[in-house]
Amino acid sequence: MKRLRSIVELGNVPRCSQSSRWFGVAVLFLAAALPWGASASENAPRRPFAQWADVPERGQFVWGTLYEQSESYYIWEGLTRHNITLKAQDGESYGIDIRQGYFTLDYGITEKWAVDVNFGGTTVGWRSFNTNGAIQETTGLIDTAFGVRYQIFNEAIDTNSAWTPTLTFRAGAIVPGTYDRYLAFAPGNHSAAIEPSILARKHFGWPGLGAWLDGWYRWMHTTGNDQYMASFGLFQQFGPSEKMGKWELDVGFRHQQATSGEDIILFGTGVPYNGISYKADVREISETFVAGFSYTTLKRHIRYGFESRKTFDGRNTDSKLWLGGYLDIPFGGKKEK
Repeated sequence: MKRLRSIVELGNVPRCSQSSRWFGVAVLFLAAALPWGASASENAPRRPFAQWADVPERGQFVWGTLYEQSESYYIWEGLTRHNITLKAQDGESYGIDIRQGYFTLDYGITEKWAVDVNFGGTTVGWRSFNTNGAIQETTGLIDTAFGVRYQIFNEAIDTNSAWTPTLTFRAGAIVPGTYDRYLAFAPGNHSAAIEPSILARKHFGWPGLGAWLDGWYRWMHTTGNDQYMASFGLFQQFGPSEKMGKWELDVGFRHQQATSGEDIILFGTGVPYNGISYKADVREISETFVAGFSYTTLKRHIRYGFESRKTFDGRNTDSKLWLGGYLDIPFGGKKEK
């Protein structure tokens, strides 16, 4: 018998606090074995524009921090799109709002091997799915992602073929965060998962032009409804020069979906709704445009970046507009001879 992940009726929201499950393979499989409910939207930390295709130099540590926020005023109930905008008496419009920030730690073990850990906090709030329009929210640790990467090819070094890209394999895992997993549209899957992925970046055409590719398959041990994602796009780089660092512009498309699951159900005829049923195995599908830019300084190679994502179609998902910024600071490093 399948459990409801979230049933919100007349403003009553079941809540459950969960202590943090931290790093380690043993912890991952313990979490996978427990019969918990699931979460909502896919939201595991991941670097944009296939940046994980690159690995730090041997012995180099890269510290990164990212902040991003999203707003959604439409959702898809199954394949049906609904306007969920709630108008307050003061004229303010409310939808589904997410705010989150996380840190990325990346270390180069050798010329081709690297490890990364990505962790932080997240919060979500909405008013549209209970009769009195009162805010429902949850705050906690984001789903933690960590992995090991192996760079199969580096286009700057492996020059036997003009078609050789920078190609990297990542073996990753995800540990659930501490937010309320029973809240509809909670900011993450809240499922232990194993996630192999492949990333590629390749220059071609005129100077600075290139393409990127990022794809993963996620075995969802807690929920059972696996997911996959394919994202690809173009980049254009400018510089560096003797006086200026390197600029990069990125644009692309992302498709993400669960391989199985059920549709969400709205109760009532309009905003504010009488409630929402969010099944444990909800099938989320989203089609998203992505874009951004970054600047890398000439001397310290510090990278400042901006990214945006807009979901324009989907199933059992919300029409998010994500805006965010990030900063990467490298320390040390010793290139192998």
